[in-house]
Amino acid sequence: MTTSNNAPRLKLWTPAIYRIEVDGRLQESWSDSLGGMRITRRIRKDHTVVTTLIGRLRDQSELTGVLNHLYDLHLPILSVSCISSESPNDE
Repeated sequence: MTTSNNAPRLKLWTPAIYRIEVDGRLQESWSDSLGGMRITRRIRKDHTVVTTLIGRLRDQSELTGVLNHLYDLHLPILSVSCISSESPNDE
């Protein structure tokens, strides 16, 4: 596995901003149940919907909770990426 020098350094307990994409439609009203993440949708050329969630989560435990909630909603997870981390890059 390779890592980029520009990738944020994460620890289990550090806050970070994440971008999660799922296959399917999720209404903006679910934001409170998903860590307050902003929810947007786009339609693919084949007319299927991809929902994107972006927001700050306080730690990896909260990220796991959001991912588990999406799983419980039967939404296939397409990608999860860390946009930025609030931890110093000193390790």
